[in-house]
Amino acid sequence: MNWYFMAFKKYADFNGRARRKEYWMFALINTIAIYICMALDYALGLSFSDVIIYGYIYALYALATIVPNLSLSVRRLHDVGKSGWFLFISLIPLVGIIWLLVLFCTDSKEGANKYGPNPKNPSDELEEIGTAQA
Repeated sequence: MNWYFMAFKKYADFNGRARRKEYWMFALINTIAIYICMALDYALGLSFSDVIIYGYIYALYALATIVPNLSLSVRRLHDVGKSGWFLFISLIPLVGIIWLLVLFCTDSKEGANKYGPNPKNPSDELEEIGTAQA
């Protein structure tokens, strides 16, 4: 759950990098929460119509998680060395979503990049500081 709440602590922080584990744990817990919201909407009769099972609870939750989800996705792309603008690749039918999924599954770039130090090995930053001064 710490990974999930970390996304909310960095609510609108589009700078830096996010590990795969941080991204995918948020995605897992977020998906579970979405299904719980849809079930609550259905059980309480709050759905928008008989055909659509989600309603007001789902809508409020989705609105509350849009910005953390976007910021985490941008930071995940930064971790693999790509700009946050790569999110627009998903607008390309089928191929774009697959390519974005591959980027989200790709391991971190070794060492620091232009978006910050590697979150996996914060000690790398100390080594780079020592070599930059020499």
